[in-house]
Amino acid sequence: MTKLPIGIQTFSEIREGNYAYVDKTEDIYNLIDRGKYYFLSRPRRFGKSLLIDTISELFKGSKEYFKGLYIYEKWDWSVTYPVIKISFGKGKFSSSESTTKVIRKQLKNNLRILNVDCDDLEELSDCFADIIWNTYEKYGQKVVILVDEYDKPVIDIITNKVIAAENKEILGDFYSAIKDSDQYVKFAMLTGVSKFSQMSLFSKLNNLEDITIDDEYGTITGYTQHDLETTFKEHLVGVDMDKVKRWYNGYNYLSEPIYNPYDILIYISKKCNFSNYWWESGNPSFLIEILKISNFYLPKLDNLIVGKETLNAFDVERIDLIALLWQTGYLTFDKEIIEGDFLSYKMKIPNLEVKQSLNTLFLNYLVDDKIQVNPIGLKAVNALSNNKVDKLITVLKSLFASIAYNNFTKNELEKHEGYYASLMYTFLSSLGFDSHAEDPTSIGRIDLTLKTYSSIYIFEFKVDKKEDAIKQIKEKKYYEKYLSDGKDIFLVGINFDSKDRNIADFKWEKV
Repeated sequence: MTKLPIGIQTFSEIREGNYAYVDKTEDIYNLIDRGKYYFLSRPRRFGKSLLIDTISELFKGSKEYFKGLYIYEKWDWSVTYPVIKISFGKGKFSSSESTTKVIRKQLKNNLRILNVDCDDLEELSDCFADIIWNTYEKYGQKVVILVDEYDKPVIDIITNKVIAAENKEILGDFYSAIKDSDQYVKFAMLTGVSKFSQMSLFSKLNNLEDITIDDEYGTITGYTQHDLETTFKEHLVGVDMDKVKRWYNGYNYLSEPIYNPYDILIYISKKCNFSNYWWESGNPSFLIEILKISNFYLPKLDNLIVGKETLNAFDVERIDLIALLWQTGYLTFDKEIIEGDFLSYKMKIPNLEVKQSLNTLFLNYLVDDKIQVNPIGLKAVNALSNNKVDKLITVLKSLFASIAYNNFTKNELEKHEGYYASLMYTFLSSLGFDSHAEDPTSIGRIDLTLKTYSSIYIFEFKVDKKEDAIKQIKEKKYYEKYLSDGKDIFLVGINFDSKDRNIADFKWEKV
């Protein structure tokens, strides 16, 4: 049985050590054959570092590691190229000084490995250009430049706009050496989590081809369903594959859906027990800070349609929450929408792991994060799973009663229906049920639909209105959408009182 390459980003070690490897060399071959400068954005722990190292070994001519792979018979092994490899995966970037120190260390490593010099190590961009030229001169071949985690010096301190802007300026100047050295460059690729706008970090390196949402390279990182059923077949004997899909599949870059490799490797190593492995490996607390600024209406995520310009609207000075959620892996593509000459995208949360975790994170923002939400959640799960709707009202009132007063005042949302809908949505979605906010029907939108194994709950919310919330469900016959599902259907209407900051009226009926 092949070993699991958990935490291993070195291609040679994987190939020498009998570790499982999913062959990505066809995509790599096509990249090199068709172009020269590339940029790829993928979420953290998605295989970017392994991709960069594989490309490095290919250009260095490490033929023995590629035996049995797609590219083995197609590559010209008689020609090798010198490789400049830079990674910002490690290091502190809390100040411009610490950032320049990390860059200088990367330059020193390449000077040592390639056995070349630069005139002035203090001038980062000039030294980088010297390394490219001197390497070309020394080896008599054009240079391959590979940059991994290109954006980490900015992303790590994204909520500190002053330092982030300084680091962005340093990186922009540093990367400009690549474009200025075009005649000496064979191939260049930068990878990272985020894509900054063309007028920002890449303003001095605007010749990169962005393949992030190129459907031809949609699976250049990550695992497909076919990969699980072949490469990892012996590790997944007897598992519920449909449940694996619900938990971990669903990332989509306009190609077939893919899994985050980290999730699958840890899931297998933990004897196929389900948990939020990827999420727990790096909780994105910075999202809370961005959320506080944006006051985003959270249920909107379930039916979000955006243009391409929104997904690219990411910069230190203007952080768009949707762009951030997509680029960091908490949103993904559902489908393309073409209307006339206009192209837009319907977005979705990738899978159950991300949905549960993201809603829990948002819930901690909407309520006092000192509240023990889990016990309340367990009571809600019990009530919903066993169709004990009368007990659900007690649970929900307990949730709202436990919210600290200052949470209402700091958010200034207590009089808005969106606040209560957001809280209900995040709380119920964090329980692990299949839930859909603003669920469309032929004559309107259901505020929230929630499905358990045996039942469907249709929720309608009202704030400071005399009209019964349940009345709208019945008048518009929202339940008709689910009559053919063969499950019990419960209509739940909830009226909120912004003065009391709690549920004023709760009514339910079974269809």
